[in-house]
Parts: sequence; structure tokens; C-alpha cells
Amino acid sequence: MKNFVSKILGGFALVAVMSTAQAGGSNFPLDTAPDRINSQAALQHGAKLFVNYCLNCHGAVSMRYNRLRDIGLTDEQIKQNLLFTGDKVGDLMTVAISPKDAKAWFGAMPPDLSVIARSKGVDYLYTYLRTFYKDDTKATGWNNMAFPSVGMPHVMWELQGVRTAKYVDEKDPHDASKTIHVFKGFEQVTPGKLKPQEFDEAMADLVAYLQWMGEPAQLERKRLGVWVLMFLAIFTVLAWGLNKAYWKDIK
Repeated sequence: MKNFVSKILGGFALVAVMSTAQAGGSNFPLDTAPDRINSQAALQHGAKLFVNYCLNCHGAVSMRYNRLRDIGLTDEQIKQNLLFTGDKVGDLMTVAISPKDAKAWFGAMPPDLSVIARSKGVDYLYTYLRTFYKDDTKATGWNNMAFPSVGMPHVMWELQGVRTAKYVDEKDPHDASKTIHVFKGFEQVTPGKLKPQEFDEAMADLVAYLQWMGEPAQLERKRLGVWVLMFLAIFTVLAWGLNKAYWKDIK
């Protein structure tokens, strides 16, 4: 589970989201990320994916491992499944990579992912993670529909398998003398460890965890908010009744 190489490579995928999203763009329509913020099972699975594929290069310095208790994990489960040797449950989610190595490999220290979902949006992350495809014209051998000419490889290709993008040439509807390259979907070249639907489910869990990590108190805040609104509603009724009783004899 704690494969160092997969975690090093995992950093590349989300580096693309953070460090190069401003430099490029895409008109590719974003898929709607499933709402799983209230599912502990989804958040736990997302935490596992995050630790395995992202954490070695990207920190989450606003988060401590023991905060994962809030999504139903025990200290023992955290120790056995999510910690590196030498780390403690109370430690911050910092990266193992040194700034010197990061600069040599990436040109800069990979950004912290504590609030990536709040910064980029869950729909963008969900689409980005699921739209890698093989492209031998690129230096890494990979490309991405949500971020064309992305400079990062598809680190979860073993899970998703290898896909290519299918394009057809069509006449430009605005200029019949021109031909445009139109995307017509993906073609599976080799299967992955997960079926397509299973991979989409896994990415939905990872995005849900990134969303939760951006504000771990949000679930408790929402639960308290319901009680606060109920209290205010009852108090309003009582205040209205008191006001009516107070002024009933005053003309």
C-alpha cells in the first residue's frame, strides 16, 4: 500500500492541477462530481488513495492524521494503513520530499493540497483525474482532456488502464472551408485493474476526500446548523407569542 514509487509519481498528477492550471485551458465540459461528502466509506477510501498517490510530493499541512478520526477511522487503522514508518498519528500531513529534490525534479516545491478542492472545484478535479489518455506526441506519453498538453504522466494508469482519444475530422460549422478535429470519446487499449465504472467511483471518493480535507469541520458545522435553525424557529414562535401577550391590553 505504501509504495514509495507510486506516491512519488502520484505527486505529478495533481501538480498539473495546481501549478499549470493557470497556464493552459480547455473548453472540455466538466463532469459533475458525485456528492459523497457525507459518506464515511467514500472519505475513508479517498484518504487511502490520497496517501498512496499524492502525499509524498504534496503536503496537506492544514491536516493532522488524527483528524481522520472524524471520518470514522481509529488510531490503529490510521497507524496500520496510512502512516509511514516513524510518523505519528498526531503529526501533520507533511511531505517526505525535500525542497532541494523538489526543485530539481519539478522546478519548484509542489503546492500544498489542503484546499485544492476549494481552489479548483470538485467538478474540475473529478474530470481531470478521469480524462488522461495515451498521447505519444507528448514528452510524458500522456495527455489530458481537462488540461490539454498537461506536463504530467497518468500516475493511476494501472488502475484505469491505457486509453487513447478518438477524433474525427469534421467541417467547421462556422467556416465550411475549414476542418476541425472533434473529440468522439475514448478507446480502451489495455484494461486496468479497475473497471471503468470502478475507476470513476474511486476518483469520486478521492475528490470527496479532497473536498472534506478543505474544511474538515464542515460536516459538524452542518449538523450544528440544523439544530441552530430549529432553535431559532422555536424561539421566533415563542418571541412572537410573548410579544402578542405583552401588547394585547395596550391600545
